[in-house]
Amino acid sequence: MAVSVDTVYQRVLALANKEQRGYITPQEFNLFANQAQMDIFEQYFFDINQFNRPPGNSTEYSDMTTMLNEKISLFKTSKNLTYDSATDINHFPMPSDLYRLGTVHWGGVGLENKIEVTEINYNELPYLISSPLIEPTVERPVFAKRQEGIVVLPSTIISGVTLTYIKIPHKVEWGYVVLNDKALYNSNTSVDFSLHPSEETELVYKILTLCGISIGGELYQAGATEDQRNINQEKQ
Repeated sequence: MAVSVDTVYQRVLALANKEQRGYITPQEFNLFANQAQMDIFEQYFFDINQFNRPPGNSTEYSDMTTMLNEKISLFKTSKNLTYDSATDINHFPMPSDLYRLGTVHWGGVGLENKIEVTEINYNELPYLISSPLIEPTVERPVFAKRQEGIVVLPSTIISGVTLTYIKIPHKVEWGYVVLNDKALYNSNTSVDFSLHPSEETELVYKILTLCGISIGGELYQAGATEDQRNINQEKQ
């Protein structure tokens, strides 16, 4: 359920050739492909905020919030965190591919048996610790974010902490081998796009737009025009 990096590259090359803008090298494509993927991915969160404001469309398969959530769901995951006491305050480091923090749970086997850990501001920790009435317990655990990760209280919690989160899309790569001075697609070293299959066309035109910024001229205009057309169509 991914977008083929080779399909996108071939479409980009075909459209660039149609505009007579020359050859886009694999190195250039890989650079622009990753930028385009992140642009589309990050736009999801701006759009979902926008589409959550008015009432949704009740027609099945046409509600924009539902469609955006479906696209974002490809990046939702969970991970058991590992306790680290190496710094001045004991904490759980965050996953390296974290984009947005979701929910923290503790204890039990399986999320249905775990307790949800309440998030608080880091500067609130001293007040909670010093007050017997609101001091965190294993029945009412809390966590706070800091640069190194999250602090979970009470401090007796050093295992069984699970994080649900949205991960960053993995890096795209059009892998190739050179034969007779020509780059040929190599599926063994290639990495497809992480995005929903419906994003294939938008990827093509966003990459063309980025190539056009570098090359200039009609290619930028063609990519930008089609990209805007796709955006307008989605938001109608």
